[in-house]
Amino acid sequence: MARQVITTLIDDLDGKPADRTVEFGVDGVKYTVDLSEANAGKLRTALDPFIEGGRRLGRGGPASPTSRPASRSAAAPNRRQENREIRDWAAQNGFEVSERGRIPQEVLDAYRTAHR
Repeated sequence: MARQVITTLIDDLDGKPADRTVEFGVDGVKYTVDLSEANAGKLRTALDPFIEGGRRLGRGGPASPTSRPASRSAAAPNRRQENREIRDWAAQNGFEVSERGRIPQEVLDAYRTAHR
C-alpha cells in the first residue's frame, strides 16, 4: 500500500502559508520557526546587527572551552557585495530573484558564465 504524506508549513507569526523553517539560537537555546519569505526576511534584518557584531560558532553547537572563536573574515562584506551585484544583474537580465535568501543556482551559473 502506498502512502503520501503532505506537510504544509504555516507561518508561526501570521498564520499564512510559510515557505521555510528558520533555525536560530539565543542564550544557548535553539529555536525553529516556520515563516513566509517576507517574515524570514524581517527576522534576518532584525538579527543582522547582532550577527555582524558576533562571532560564529558554527553548526556544531557551543564552542568547547579549548576551541577558538571563529575569526571574522574580510570575505563576508565581499560576498554581500557580490550577492548585491548578482541580484542587480539578474533583475536586469530577466531573472526573478528575491531581495534576501539564497540565490538560485541557475542564476549564479548564468551570472558567472556572463562574467567570465
